[in-house]
Amino acid sequence: MNLQDFESQYRNSMDETLNELQTAMLLLAQAQRKISEIGNNVQNLSQIVEEFIASQKSE
Repeated sequence: MNLQDFESQYRNSMDETLNELQTAMLLLAQAQRKISEIGNNVQNLSQIVEEFIASQKSE
């Protein structure tokens, strides 16, 4: 392997690795957003259920 082949292989590998890292970071951001949405939904549902229970007890 000569220097040009080595350089080309190195640059291609680095490009691929950086692309994979960027993809992983985007997927992580999407997962964090989804976890936050789910947490908000659970909080809202919990509040609704608690309010319903309280209203049923007061009847």
